[in-house]
Amino acid sequence: MDSSPLLVRFLCASLLLFCLCRGQSSRELSSEDFEVKKMPTSSEKELVEAMEELLGKFQDRYPMYQKRAQIPMCDIGERCAVKQGPRIGKLCDCSRGSSCNTFLLKCI
Repeated sequence: MDSSPLLVRFLCASLLLFCLCRGQSSRELSSEDFEVKKMPTSSEKELVEAMEELLGKFQDRYPMYQKRAQIPMCDIGERCAVKQGPRIGKLCDCSRGSSCNTFLLKCI
């Protein structure tokens, strides 16, 4: 029994089905797609106010991220890092538009 003619027929049928169904869309448009958003109701407003109140309370407990120590700014050509054994420590931050070169240990 040779299966190649059966396989050819199956491939032709699937190609025909693919070509026929390619342009069709399964999703139909409805009036919900074009609906204008409604204004929030009073219960939604109350929920928003309660959430803002809770966020305000927790914001006081957990302050926003702050840097541990303020690092001074360096000018171009100044030393910005120091080699401490296998590590490199920062002395200062380079000004905008320059970066600290780890080989020269200077702002370039």
